[in-house]
Amino acid sequence: MKKTPVQLVTERFQSKEKLVEAVTKLATAELWLDRTNADKGLARASNAKLLRLHATLEDAKKRFGSRDKLIAALLELEKRVKDAGYKARLSEFSLPRLIDLHDAAARRSKRAEKKAKPAAKAAKAAKPAKKARSKKAKAKVKAKAA
Repeated sequence: MKKTPVQLVTERFQSKEKLVEAVTKLATAELWLDRTNADKGLARASNAKLLRLHATLEDAKKRFGSRDKLIAALLELEKRVKDAGYKARLSEFSLPRLIDLHDAAARRSKRAEKKAKPAAKAAKAAKPAKKARSKKAKAKVKAKAA
């Protein structure tokens, strides 16, 4: 049976306060855009949201290290490295959204590569078919030969 968010929090972090502490440690300026409500903060967020946020922050830190590296990897996957406007737009997105965009772009590029490999092999192997000649063309060929 699937565990509830409260059970997961108590199992991994012992209390919600420790989970909030762990999230704030990971949410540094190089990874996180601070858009939380100043009055409420992360302490008022749900356990499920905090667990998702913690997992996303850990994943981003391991795979990319910073938001800038994540954005650069996303631009590379989408082959839009020189697009400054797109880069500026991506820099406004939240970290979970950037991770989702990166994962979707990675899946798309893998599919495109997979699709391109058999097509390239088929193009190499296929020889152009001989064109059927009309009766007039056949007669011309015979006349030239004679």
